[in-house]
Amino acid sequence: MGTPNDQAVLQAIFNPHTPFGDVAGLDLGEEAEEEVDEDSIFPQEQLQQTKALELQGVMAAEAGDFSTALEKFGQAICLLPERASAYNNRAQARRLQGDVAGALEDLERAVQLSGGRGRAGRQGFVQRGLLARLQGRDDDARRDFELAARLGSPFARRQLVLLNPYAALCNRMLADMMGQLRGTRNGR
Repeated sequence: MGTPNDQAVLQAIFNPHTPFGDVAGLDLGEEAEEEVDEDSIFPQEQLQQTKALELQGVMAAEAGDFSTALEKFGQAICLLPERASAYNNRAQARRLQGDVAGALEDLERAVQLSGGRGRAGRQGFVQRGLLARLQGRDDDARRDFELAARLGSPFARRQLVLLNPYAALCNRMLADMMGQLRGTRNGR
């Protein structure tokens, strides 16, 4: 299997667009912040109802029924307006409907409610970073991806590499070199 360092090197060779060391269970860089139990402050009965509504909303969105999805997320928000998760989910449905301004409003609220911590904060930063990238605001995207990466998002780390053409070029050159070495060993 190899050492964790060996796994990180192989990851860089075979997946040049991922950051060096981005291997499940291995973190050669900064430690991700400890996961926060965001839901422990809410009454359990309301929390379960809210989660059920969010699940219904996600299923509706996946089926392309965005009006039902938005309705379910809105109900979840009315039930527990201080819970960030439903705002993240509604932002995604709004974005899929083309309502970028509404999505950004929900993401701002989600980040505010989460205090920029935990799973909801991480998701809010990633989604906000993606919207910024789509709008050509790469500096804003980089800032949000950096925050999400600090919270442990491998996706955000990959996005940071994609925003850094030098890192991607170095990884690509390394992959090419290793490919040439493999070709030499195979008698080519």
